[in-house]
Amino acid sequence: MDFSSNDRAQWKAELEAYESRLESLAKADLISLDSFYRKELPLLLRQRDPDPFLSKAELVRLMRWKLSRGKWRPRLLDFVSSLEEEEVQSASKKGFAFLPDLSEAISSLTVMKGVGPATASAILAAYAPDIAPFMSDEAMMAAMGSVKEYTLKQYMFFAEKLQQKAKELSGEGECFTATDVERALWSSAMGSKSLSSSRKVEPRAKSNKSTKRKRKH
Repeated sequence: MDFSSNDRAQWKAELEAYESRLESLAKADLISLDSFYRKELPLLLRQRDPDPFLSKAELVRLMRWKLSRGKWRPRLLDFVSSLEEEEVQSASKKGFAFLPDLSEAISSLTVMKGVGPATASAILAAYAPDIAPFMSDEAMMAAMGSVKEYTLKQYMFFAEKLQQKAKELSGEGECFTATDVERALWSSAMGSKSLSSSRKVEPRAKSNKSTKRKRKH
């Protein structure tokens, strides 16, 4: 999907296909981890208002979700698993308190070992989906044509672009958040990969049939 497109129906269709494309990855525990991240965690954080925080166990599950939906980097999971409970709660409480200042919020979270701007963005997105989109590879590639820089500066550019796109798509009874835009972009990327894979398989299937016919003659 072209990031510059403002076809609301197309964006909505990609967003609605998110869960089915998640299931198509057939990764162990990904469905339950995604349900935790998108449905349970936001409610838990809201229940802790006005001083929301993340527990160590929740951060570990969030990291498992991030790595399962993207590239598996076991060292990151090891790092966050070694953090102290008090450290996680303190850093996350400061991070949420800085919102809507994304720069300060990200900086407060990345003091934790294993938590870079991308993981920090996932933490903030669970609480403030309208202003803090998750910095996924797929959304970065679609919006900026690059996934090479996982820096605070790059995230700020990325978040601004997705916030603006959300504003452009909202209206006529529809409301998109920056997080909705990220999920639609991820879903679209997964759909494209699936289509590309099926196209590569078809010619092989035809080739096999052709070979069998030749042998019969």
